[in-house]
Amino acid sequence: MRAYIVGGAVRDALLGLPVKDRDWVVVGSSPEDMLAQGFRPVGKDFPVFLHPATGEEYALARTERKSGNGYTGFVCYAAPEVTLEEDLARRDLTINAIARDEDGTLIDPYGGVADLQARVFRHVSPAFAEDPLRILRVARFAARFTDFHIAPETLALMRHMVALGEVDHLVAERVWQEFARGLMESHPSRMIRALRECGALAHILPELERLFGVPQPARHHPEIDTGEHVLMVIDQAASMSLPLAARWACLLHDLGKADTPADILPHHYGHEAKSAEHAREVSERLRAPTDCRDLAVMLAREHGILGQADILRPETMVKVLERCDALRRPERFLLMLEAATADHLGRGGQDGSRRDWHPSLRWRAAVGAIRAVDAGAIARACADKSQIPAAVHAARVAAVRALARPQQEAADAPGRDGIG
Repeated sequence: MRAYIVGGAVRDALLGLPVKDRDWVVVGSSPEDMLAQGFRPVGKDFPVFLHPATGEEYALARTERKSGNGYTGFVCYAAPEVTLEEDLARRDLTINAIARDEDGTLIDPYGGVADLQARVFRHVSPAFAEDPLRILRVARFAARFTDFHIAPETLALMRHMVALGEVDHLVAERVWQEFARGLMESHPSRMIRALRECGALAHILPELERLFGVPQPARHHPEIDTGEHVLMVIDQAASMSLPLAARWACLLHDLGKADTPADILPHHYGHEAKSAEHAREVSERLRAPTDCRDLAVMLAREHGILGQADILRPETMVKVLERCDALRRPERFLLMLEAATADHLGRGGQDGSRRDWHPSLRWRAAVGAIRAVDAGAIARACADKSQIPAAVHAARVAAVRALARPQQEAADAPGRDGIG
């Protein structure tokens, strides 16, 4: 048997990037041979083994034949006679179809090295069209390798796959997995642009596709439509190194703006409730983790009022903090503030390197103030125990009111913020 390093490890090494994991393809072997040498089987759909010493994955060379719809409809064939070139031919892109021998020699039958040098994503063969998940993988690679572009013939093939309805067979869990990985890259907006360019976004996340062409309010750089604003926000979130839940929340925070009646545009009065509804629906449809779903719903619902911190009454601020469960979950509220800061900076004309957005500072101070209130002491001092919740709430309001704030008198005027 002979073993070769393949795929991302070879690609990243040639690009001068850190290599995290190495995958191997084994030619001229069988499952029995692998077991006899101490390899441990882990593959369910095809023969994959873990090396007894390194724990690295070794897969037997195999071919694949389309047998149904979607990314699961394949029959795999692994046998000693399957060649390395045949194994590489089933891979998605030429840059992922390069192998390296144990002595360092490159095997590049499909021009992957040249495409690395040209910074191009090109499919290996027409078999690319048999797996719709590859559309998402190309889009994710676009978010990671920001100086690459999709070859025209590959983009045409992706569009053809969308037109045939292949992406409609993708299961939610795999869509979420690719979206999550793409959002955690350095420029997640490129993933969304790639999906739009081939037409897949309208099938996978139509709520987001609808935002392109929807105008922003005049005060928010009207030359940038809502869809473009969202792309700027997720890139800002990436530049701030925010975690996945915050980036997912940034992606979904404005979905309700697509429902704004045309006769009131470019204003979007009260879109937050609809945005929160869409954020929940999308998160549940794609089976997003609970923390991602909850933060997305909360940011969509609250991001409008968060920016008004300097003019809100203390009573209103405390109500917001209480409904966001900021006392029990302060870390989640503070993460929402980070996402809201990305929203503020992702409007064009902002200093994207700054994180000291003033409303965020005000909310942070308010969180500290209400957490400093000794609810236990207040409860012990209440003769009428039914009055404890009101007394605690009043003490929190007083604590927020005591914070130094510009425009204090105007902010405390009844009805100043129109909320409460």
